[in-house]
Amino acid sequence: MELAIDTSTDFCSIGLFHQGETIAELTWHSGQSHTIELVPNIVCLLEQAKISPQSIRAVFVAKGPGSFNGLRVGISTAKGLAFALTIPLVGISTLEVEAYPFAFTKLPLCPIHNAGRGEIATALYQQNDEWHCINPEHITSVDTLCQQIKQKTLFCGEIPTPVIEQLQQSLGKHAIIPDHAARLRHAGYLAALGWQRLNRGQTDNPASLQPLYLRQPPITQRKVK
Repeated sequence: MELAIDTSTDFCSIGLFHQGETIAELTWHSGQSHTIELVPNIVCLLEQAKISPQSIRAVFVAKGPGSFNGLRVGISTAKGLAFALTIPLVGISTLEVEAYPFAFTKLPLCPIHNAGRGEIATALYQQNDEWHCINPEHITSVDTLCQQIKQKTLFCGEIPTPVIEQLQQSLGKHAIIPDHAARLRHAGYLAALGWQRLNRGQTDNPASLQPLYLRQPPITQRKVK
């Protein structure tokens, strides 16, 4: 049994899986309540599935990019379970989780998140003979991204409405954007990617796995009295 945890943004998703196949899943809008909602929901999911924590054999966690607080809560919980149960831990990029549901299209897949300051977080993936990352996670502007797109591309993720409008205006038919429901992250896709990595022996050290922050959190300066 595997547990998948994704608290990257305001939308959270957790699930229980057997060799990547869904047993139970819960996806909800958490807002800024990751700290108080995550563990109780994991406990609820285990109780509903009638599964004990000791039955969990691996933990998969979305490692970002995303919100600073959300990532800290999800990754610290996943690391704690990996340590306590002495089980493997696999961290997966949040952007990769968002792109993976559309692998079947064989199109370039470009997940997008709002990065603030008028910029976006993005990456590029594609399924050809195998699933691979064409361009890793980075911060850029919508204008720069549009200049780089030369072929029909599917955009996914939690794309802000103004960014969707800009993509459509700049790229026209080259921009394929599924509706919001289709772009919502689910723990099942995290589990599918995690199971693949686990079978290849690509696990993470719980002591060293860190959130993927493309921009460091602001440091509050201490006021001088």
